[in-house]
Amino acid sequence: MSEAIADLYDYPALRQSGATMFEVALVHPTLVLGGNQSIDVLDRDRVGDTPVRRRRGGGGLVLLQPGDLWVDWWIPTQDPRWSPDVRASSVIAGRWWESVLEGRAPGVISVHEGPLAGDPMHRLVCFAGRGPGEVFVDGRKAVGLTQWRVREGTFISTVVHAHPSSDVLRYLRTVPDGIAAAIDHLTLPELSVPGPELVEALARVSGPWRRHPRHLTD
Repeated sequence: MSEAIADLYDYPALRQSGATMFEVALVHPTLVLGGNQSIDVLDRDRVGDTPVRRRRGGGGLVLLQPGDLWVDWWIPTQDPRWSPDVRASSVIAGRWWESVLEGRAPGVISVHEGPLAGDPMHRLVCFAGRGPGEVFVDGRKAVGLTQWRVREGTFISTVVHAHPSSDVLRYLRTVPDGIAAAIDHLTLPELSVPGPELVEALARVSGPWRRHPRHLTD
């Protein structure tokens, strides 16, 4: 595993873009570190040849896998959907997800509007707590969300995992007590809604956007 961790996106180019909705597909499982997270959280022997990237913005380590429903939005400051309020920006995106899951997914859909909640020790890994804008079905997290803000706009990243997140724990140098239970979440098959249907519904309720499919190959 190299010390130099490639960025998940070409962020300088992103900052010059118009309003864009990204639909991202992976070829291989990929570990993604939070913006300020040290590579030392990972056990390098266990990581082996697994690709490691870094995203801008908050949150902890996440293992993204083929089949995950991964949708991101870049919202320039001049766009009417942009908000100067950090929490409100996340909640807006959560409401988009809520609107497409209502009537499609079984259970009561809710959006977390409060501050970041959960054991600080568990924040090592995404999906272990509750953040603004994240979406829950009958109290279990379904949609994880992170945000990155710069002068030119706001980047919001969301994912519904196709698989349980327990696999991410084997890559950690140290596994905090209780974290396995904390990262329990719903998966896309449990929602019983085809991913492409959700993506198209998201584009309708949140748009218009320039649509940009991305295939992460390494």
